[in-house]
Amino acid sequence: MNTLTKRCLAAVSCLFAASTLFAQQTKSPAPSATSNPPTPIQKSVEAYLRNLYAFGPDVQVTVGPLKETSIPGLMATDITVKVEDNVQAVQFYVSKDGKYLLRGELSDLTKDPTAENRAKLQIKDAPVWGDPKASITMVEFSDFECPVCRSLHDVLHGLLENYPQVRLVFKDFPLEQHTWARTAAIAGRCAYNQDPKAFWKLYDLIYDNQDVISPENSYAKLTDYASQIGLNPDTFKTCRASPEAAAAVDASRANGLALQVSSTPTIFINGRRIVGADPHLVEQNIKYELDQQKTAKH
Repeated sequence: MNTLTKRCLAAVSCLFAASTLFAQQTKSPAPSATSNPPTPIQKSVEAYLRNLYAFGPDVQVTVGPLKETSIPGLMATDITVKVEDNVQAVQFYVSKDGKYLLRGELSDLTKDPTAENRAKLQIKDAPVWGDPKASITMVEFSDFECPVCRSLHDVLHGLLENYPQVRLVFKDFPLEQHTWARTAAIAGRCAYNQDPKAFWKLYDLIYDNQDVISPENSYAKLTDYASQIGLNPDTFKTCRASPEAAAAVDASRANGLALQVSSTPTIFINGRRIVGADPHLVEQNIKYELDQQKTAKH
């Protein structure tokens, strides 16, 4: 990687710092060749960002369609920046007159900030670890090939033993740029279908052996791990080839996209979003929920 590319990546990291720190970003698709020509505002936003961060012609900046928001005079757009094989995307806001650009999240102070997330989370048919009736629900959108997800796996193993009030729900969110993540996600779904408890054994084996799994050996490795945890090999093989297992993984990923998940791991603690694997931040949120529940009882 040359010096210019490194500088461009540093600028991209700065541009998207609010949403991509300590997590692995999903790869955004390239713009469609049939896309409508950019509007004057889209051109203005691109020109501004190129000027601000010194993006040359080798950096692809795509300003998505402008969408109405619930706030008068403000539109939303997804901006994607690509440097070689590195792609990052995040939502920005633009004033209708084209004068102002805002990055970050808009918050409606009249609403519960976590209620919308809780309403969107689909956890009915997902692996659950811990007490099903626990007062705190932690939903993890994760990718088996993601190194930061493995770090979160290690964090949760040590942390959740101290908090029986928390149940963990796993949701597949394989990143498109990863070569065996989807294969592992389908294997996990098939383990869950045979025995919900077996899923968590496979979950541990995959993350504990992440460094030795590759595109070339992933199918054989996952078959071996399934055998180690006592799954029926024929049933497991049939499931992995079935459209139902693939559809379940797709549905889980779609649920993440509906919640604007763009990086792994992303977790929701009673609807409150955390991106990354910071153990202090995870524990802080758990303690906050416990304090809130204790206060509500008095």
